[in-house]
Amino acid sequence: MKDATGTLPLIKYIRVTGDIDAAFVEFDFAIHDPTLYVELVLPQQAFREFCATNQVVEMSEQQQAVNDAEEDKWRYGVEHDTLVGAQRYNIDHEDQH
Repeated sequence: MKDATGTLPLIKYIRVTGDIDAAFVEFDFAIHDPTLYVELVLPQQAFREFCATNQVVEMSEQQQAVNDAEEDKWRYGVEHDTLVGAQRYNIDHEDQH
């Protein structure tokens, strides 16, 4: 459904990364591309208002898994899911067998 400007609205995604019942809610927020997100922290009431105002959609399990894999790649430097990554990992660890 197009908005008043005649363009399709951008989907806004959230992913709660902390305790949803905590005084402050930690979450990821993305616009259009769930792999490009910012980490935010808001008090409970502000979080609820933020979600309502932005009409957010919760990231799917598949979208969350992609983000987790990317985070692991940057954190640990490991890409097991690609042929190049698997070869690089095996070459780097041959002497440890």
